[in-house]
Amino acid sequence: MTGWDEWLDTSLARLTSDNQRRELRAVTPTSAVRAVIDGRSVVLFSSNDYLGLSAHPEVRSAAAEAANGVGGGPRGSPLICGYTAAHQALEEDVAELKGCEAGLLFSTGYGANLGVMTALAGPGTVVFSDELNHASIVDGCRLARLSGAEVEVYPHRDAEALEELMRASRAQRHLIVTDAVFSMDGDLAPLPDLVEVRERYGALLVVDEAHGSLVFGEDGGGLAQHFGVGEQIDVHVGTLSKAAGALGGFVATSARVRDWLLNRARTYIYSTAPSLPVVEAARAGIRIARRDPGLRRRLWDRVAQFGALVDAEPSSPIVPIVLGDERRALEASRHLLEQDLHVVAVRPPTVPPGTSRLRIALSAAHTQEDIEALATALRPYLL
Repeated sequence: MTGWDEWLDTSLARLTSDNQRRELRAVTPTSAVRAVIDGRSVVLFSSNDYLGLSAHPEVRSAAAEAANGVGGGPRGSPLICGYTAAHQALEEDVAELKGCEAGLLFSTGYGANLGVMTALAGPGTVVFSDELNHASIVDGCRLARLSGAEVEVYPHRDAEALEELMRASRAQRHLIVTDAVFSMDGDLAPLPDLVEVRERYGALLVVDEAHGSLVFGEDGGGLAQHFGVGEQIDVHVGTLSKAAGALGGFVATSARVRDWLLNRARTYIYSTAPSLPVVEAARAGIRIARRDPGLRRRLWDRVAQFGALVDAEPSSPIVPIVLGDERRALEASRHLLEQDLHVVAVRPPTVPPGTSRLRIALSAAHTQEDIEALATALRPYLL
């Protein structure tokens, strides 16, 4: 056995003993929130398809028509040949959605955050990052630090602590970065408070609306629109893989920042552009979500219904049931699957030690009966 074999065997065995070893389980979708897993039909409470648009007939037709017409489209980075009229139209769609001058597409939301952080933060910059930001933001901060930026992590949702850190800084440039809706807790960033800090210190404010876009706001513009501060956000980051029902990441910002990113964001420059069927599916998803506010109302009805049944007040469609240790979370997930309900156990390092949980994601595509079944199955874990 080589040194690598021994290291892998030992490390994997440790993950197993700590109840932190992950494995893939194939899912065969049958609708937006239903699938077949290991031969049994289940209701998915694990998908981020908040509006059920991934299976919408118009989204499916848009993808199919693009695939039948030209296949995947030109395969290259945007700056080579991968940028088409459809990509340009989708960028205009996301810019309009966010009330910004310009948009820029990335292959993934993860890549969008990495690209933004590494292109904007370097020598002379201090980045102020919420302690519970998504891994893509954390990794972007780590890379920015390697390029010469300083990084300060402020306590979760604590605008006063953020201001104290900024007051002590003597850097030329300040950059604040936060999730809008935090992906594991489902709570909301205090965007109005962060905007006030931004304005007092002349900071650049970057907000990742991955879980807020098309879910919050009068026409789906996101949490910033919901709070009425969209114009005070300098860089809106988002994803097309959640409520839009497709795949990809985007940035909505000023024309000047967009120009800088397409010249300096390495995850944009060196990644193949999203395929045309995906682009057209995303355009359809955004179009449907903006014209049909009933989808958002239905989603929020399901959130309210679930909250009432489990005696909670969810802030978003993401509802964590924190169970503590990894073993208990795994047992709860297996119990729910036996009831034909798919809810994933989330364990460290995704969440802090001692906070393993069931992460429940609600959708407009769930029925009232689905919500009732979930609440009933969860009762042993809510005591």
